[in-house]
Amino acid sequence: MIVLTKILAFSVALILIFAGVTYVLPQMKGEAPEEKEVDVGALTMDSFTAMGEELYGGKGTCTLCHNKLGRAPDLLAFDVAKVALERIADSRYQGEVKDAEGYLRESMVRPSMYVVEGFGKKGSNDTESPMPAIDKPPIQLSDVEISAVIAYLQNKDGNPVTVALPVKAGAPTAQGKDERRPANPVLAKSPQDAIVKFGCAACHSILETESPIGPNLNDVGERLSIGQIRQSIIAPKAVIAEGYPPIMPDFPAMTITELEMIVRFLAAQTDTQS
Repeated sequence: MIVLTKILAFSVALILIFAGVTYVLPQMKGEAPEEKEVDVGALTMDSFTAMGEELYGGKGTCTLCHNKLGRAPDLLAFDVAKVALERIADSRYQGEVKDAEGYLRESMVRPSMYVVEGFGKKGSNDTESPMPAIDKPPIQLSDVEISAVIAYLQNKDGNPVTVALPVKAGAPTAQGKDERRPANPVLAKSPQDAIVKFGCAACHSILETESPIGPNLNDVGERLSIGQIRQSIIAPKAVIAEGYPPIMPDFPAMTITELEMIVRFLAAQTDTQS
């Protein structure tokens, strides 16, 4: 009888633990991150550029890589509008825009159109950027938010802001689509897809990509248990790895299926596999 009672108690505990995880993450396809309501009618150019500065250091996660650590060019250290024109004129440029505003927008949504020498994905000969498209998961900035970041980047160096103030957030386009927020992301089909989808390689060495910003994940299975790996994803501020800044974001759009794919994949990573 005592053994049966212990088994029942253990089973109930497992159910409660699983239920707790389901409250942390959505069970179905993840929704796009909730956006702050913006009263565009009250926006001035000053408040619009201030909004861009907040996005640059916050939701846009730009400072995770664009800083003094050398992962990506430090955009705050030079005149980005001037440099944008130089890159458009470079023979390595693969895009089609003609002005600085267009280049800045393109660099956010199609980052491989021009890869700064020395900052490409390993083995790509600087033809492929490690930067994720910021209008897609996990960042998913809206058109208005992207424009605000561009306005900030132009303004910070004293250049004229050429981005027009938004007229109406969420207004239907000519195709009848609501541009306020992107469509719900597609569920990743493999752990590798999930790692790419949520931009893990932007800060961690994983999937043949090297980055010194966060802990190396190629041997994380030797250092952490499955439970610790799971916690590091669903509660990234709970335990901060020694020697690394507490900059890992939350992932509200990640589903349980995607979480478990990533967790089990990482748990299997050892030095002998990297």
